[in-house]
Amino acid sequence: MAEILFFSAVNGITYGMLLFLMASGLTVIFSMMGVLNLAHASFYMLGAFFGFEISRHLGFWPGLVLAPLIVAVIGMGVERYGLRTVHKHGHVAELLFTFGLTFVIQKLVEMVWGKLPVDYLVPPSLDFPAFTIFATEYPAFKLFGLLASIAIFLALMLVIKRTRIGLIVQAALTHPEMVGMLGHNVDRIFMLVFGVGVGLAAVAGVIAGPALVTQSNMAGLLGPILFVVVVVGGLGSLGGAFVASLLIGLVQTFAVAFNISLADVFGPVAADSGLALYLDDIWSVTVAQVAPVLPYLLLVLILIFRPRGLMGNRES
Repeated sequence: MAEILFFSAVNGITYGMLLFLMASGLTVIFSMMGVLNLAHASFYMLGAFFGFEISRHLGFWPGLVLAPLIVAVIGMGVERYGLRTVHKHGHVAELLFTFGLTFVIQKLVEMVWGKLPVDYLVPPSLDFPAFTIFATEYPAFKLFGLLASIAIFLALMLVIKRTRIGLIVQAALTHPEMVGMLGHNVDRIFMLVFGVGVGLAAVAGVIAGPALVTQSNMAGLLGPILFVVVVVGGLGSLGGAFVASLLIGLVQTFAVAFNISLADVFGPVAADSGLALYLDDIWSVTVAQVAPVLPYLLLVLILIFRPRGLMGNRES
């Protein structure tokens, strides 16, 4: 039991921090620009594929640096020549633009790399057990992803809350005219913020690529859960995204680890009362089977009882 609890907790935190790496960029973009980027998971996918391609020629570590930079430049181009023009037509136009961009990126990825998974491997420098506990080895690459996510969270909080750059960016959202009068280029600030946001998603892609399957539909697999994280944590709240990511990661991991059904818990009582005869199908459903639904159930409850999220300041 202790072994299951320990590894479920570690795996849940690791998965949660991967979600945070993705959600952090989306949260930064929304909190600074007010733009809910539906194509955010597609930039995560681009990070994974660029990281794979660069790692084939230069290795994993150059890919970890170069892939997010390339995606950030692409993101800045999207903001400068697309989103900035669409922005004047309101939030609905922004949502439709980023929604369409999702399919454009996916088709481009399929044209270049195909629909089958690519062979993106864990780098040899991190392909060893970080530690052994309960006679089970824990991969160093997973531990690296966890530590990298924590470092990025702390760096983001420091930059946004404690530096002059963070203050200027936050002021540009609420008082753009005043920031412009002080001599700052507001349009350039928004372009850089968007680039940094999608660059963070690309970092998640480079790290997750070897651990998960790198293929053309990976954005669709993690994209929906990403918006659950952002809404549950609170739109625009970096701390809320951090808490929600860990919460969802732990809930899903423990749900799979403790794979029990209602029959296992209430079996004897149900058998005595005859309920099992009428609820046989529901009675046999396990927690692991409903695990993928739990985050969305949490999303629905949050929207009903706390629309601004766990730590948000605005309504979802």
